[in-house]
Amino acid sequence: MKRTLILLMALVLGLCFSATAVFAGGGGPPKNMIKGFILKVNPENRTILFEKDATKEKLTLVLPEDQDLESIPFGKKVLVSLVTKDHEITNKIKHISVMFIDMPPSKIVALLMVGLIGGLLSGFIGSGGAFVLTPSMMSLGAPGAVAVASNMCHKFPKAMVGAYKRWKYGQVDIKLGLVMASSAIIGVQIGIKIQKYILDHWGNAGSNLYVSVMFVIVLVLVGGYVFYDAYKLAKGGKEAETTKLAQALQKINLPPMIHFKQANIRISAWFTLPVGVATGMLAATIAVGGFIGVPGLIYVLGASAIVASATELVIAFVMGLWGSIQWGLSGLIDIRLTLLILAASLFGVQLGALGTTYVKDYVIKVVMGAVMLIVSVSRGAKIPEYLADLGLRAPLSPEARAMYEAISFWALIAALGTAGIVITFFMVKGMLAARAEEHKKEAVSHG
Repeated sequence: MKRTLILLMALVLGLCFSATAVFAGGGGPPKNMIKGFILKVNPENRTILFEKDATKEKLTLVLPEDQDLESIPFGKKVLVSLVTKDHEITNKIKHISVMFIDMPPSKIVALLMVGLIGGLLSGFIGSGGAFVLTPSMMSLGAPGAVAVASNMCHKFPKAMVGAYKRWKYGQVDIKLGLVMASSAIIGVQIGIKIQKYILDHWGNAGSNLYVSVMFVIVLVLVGGYVFYDAYKLAKGGKEAETTKLAQALQKINLPPMIHFKQANIRISAWFTLPVGVATGMLAATIAVGGFIGVPGLIYVLGASAIVASATELVIAFVMGLWGSIQWGLSGLIDIRLTLLILAASLFGVQLGALGTTYVKDYVIKVVMGAVMLIVSVSRGAKIPEYLADLGLRAPLSPEARAMYEAISFWALIAALGTAGIVITFFMVKGMLAARAEEHKKEAVSHG
């Protein structure tokens, strides 16, 4: 009881720390970014009449020299980044981006399918599925910051359902989840500040580039190692063993030492801190923390893949709830994206959680690693486009842009298809094997 109270106090203190930062200026959008609608364009002096969303105040803003007047979005809510000079905000526009995408029936169906696959992944491997969901929303036209914010908002109710489902299967270490969450929320605050700094200086194009580059780096490094580890386990035909790093850390007696019963590990709380902070920071900056959190729990702390993937859902719930509050203060959550993906993923997460009861550790790692590597191709194909948008490389020809778009789209489809097919296959195979075993036992008992 005493230990539980200490964990809850740590969680509350972490929230208070983050709340102090939020209301000190971390919660709202950067000062040089304004939201609203473009009312009128004056082509002679290249200015626009802009109406702020909240105050309805009207401003005259100067368009950038490379802005195509025909592409200026009317009747849509936009995010305008203003030029800052000598720490003063000017009336010159740096970048204009449409905040909320159109929703024809085809996109609604696509978002529901993406949500279903994301839910399957969430319940199966413990990650929120954001390394599929965020790129999918961006590929459908959502700005990077809006995709990150909307994805984080849908995460916490889905994670709550998945955590409860897997807790019933005896796979969740609640104490470990609370300890990790207490440091993850600090990482969330750091990550949000990083994302807002990028929006402040480079606008939505910079945010898109940052999200994509971070995706590629982390997905290739983590996904490659996880997939290699899973390949060795599958080839060797043996269950996962605790890594040498985790064994070494568990031997270091650095108070406070904590015993996690369900995970069957005893380790210093100080070693959980960097894993938690990294998980929260990535969750806030690119809406993905699970593919750092789950490998961290497995390879650094020494939890099994089953327990790590289940316990990560507890961390995802806390991070998602707190991150949603802060992104909500920024006004960057597209509730339509959130609700559509949530509706499908709540169903998928329960199927994915059910699938874990019929598979071995290495199967979870195979799915996680394979999907990560495929998604990295999808995001990597978009980087040349974002570099061109920022003027960091020569403009792309229409043919080249179309080629990169096609690579990104089909790689994403391959990732979604791989996840859905593999998870469904092993789930059905495991259920059939379990049923056959039950029939065999019944036959023996009656014989």
